[in-house]
Amino acid sequence: MLSLRNSLLPIVFIGPMASGKTKIGRRVARGLNVPFIDTDKRIVERYGPIGEIFAREGEEYFRIIEREAVDWALGEPAIVSLGGGAVLNADTQSDLENATVVYLSVTTAAVQARLGGSKRPLLAGGITDWERIYNVRRSTYEALATIQLDTSNRPISGIADEIVSWVQERNDE
Repeated sequence: MLSLRNSLLPIVFIGPMASGKTKIGRRVARGLNVPFIDTDKRIVERYGPIGEIFAREGEEYFRIIEREAVDWALGEPAIVSLGGGAVLNADTQSDLENATVVYLSVTTAAVQARLGGSKRPLLAGGITDWERIYNVRRSTYEALATIQLDTSNRPISGIADEIVSWVQERNDE
């Protein structure tokens, strides 16, 4: 069993919607034998579906409770998957400056195939909304990243294995 240095944890996954943060993060957590936390899932468990939160309370309220979930998760020795917009918060950006941050990027074409009939509240206009949002957030993702991997055309298992190997190498340094 791998024993990770505390300085490597949490390992935080960031990136746009549909980049694979949850699926890849979960596999990396299994590969490293550490807990996995999805902040969006924690929000849903406590407050209900994200789409309903947006409809009932608006995006500003969602970002407040998202920050609470992120703050809690970043205190855990785990693999943490953040919602795509969590990096918009200045406190989250500050918290991530010294963290191990994995930025998963993805092309528009790959996302279009993944989204299908998505009910994500910020994507009412479809792929055009996704592109606009990603273009606004991209520089923040890049600035916060310790490592960046494109998930567009590679198997999830291969990406996860690459990240596990990368973490193991950093752990051995």
